[in-house]
Amino acid sequence: MPDCGGERLLSNLTDQIERYIKDLLLKSQASMIEIQRQQLAAVFGCVPSQINYVLAKRFGAEQGYIVESRRGGGGFVRIVKLTFDDDDALWDYLATQLGDMITEGQSERIIERLVEDEVVTAREGLLMQAAVRRDVLVVRPPQRDLLRARILKAMFFTLFRE
Repeated sequence: MPDCGGERLLSNLTDQIERYIKDLLLKSQASMIEIQRQQLAAVFGCVPSQINYVLAKRFGAEQGYIVESRRGGGGFVRIVKLTFDDDDALWDYLATQLGDMITEGQSERIIERLVEDEVVTAREGLLMQAAVRRDVLVVRPPQRDLLRARILKAMFFTLFRE
């Protein structure tokens, strides 16, 4: 039986919440905002767990964000967008995120963040993503995730060396 757009509506709501939070971050002087889950859910007419979903899927460390949560009566969520003032800070971030193994999804999110922050061009991002796709790295996990991490590290090292 067809989905009748239910999944598309969920994705659309997720996209709207993501855009709203990113707009708030852009307007913030400190690249940091504090929001209440309950209030944000009221703005979008959804349940707070939908806000949690967006925060978990779209605002993780791989995308360059730190999310802190305080529960209770006056509880809030603090979202901080990591900024890279120099190549050393960026390299530290990438090395931390990559580790020895990385999945295709994780690599996509990291590359998307680099494109979004104009660290690499859109074309470079597409080339990087193409090189680490599952159908290109035709070896079994965990070797595929090890190989992907090594390839990405080599690409990043080449991009950021002076």
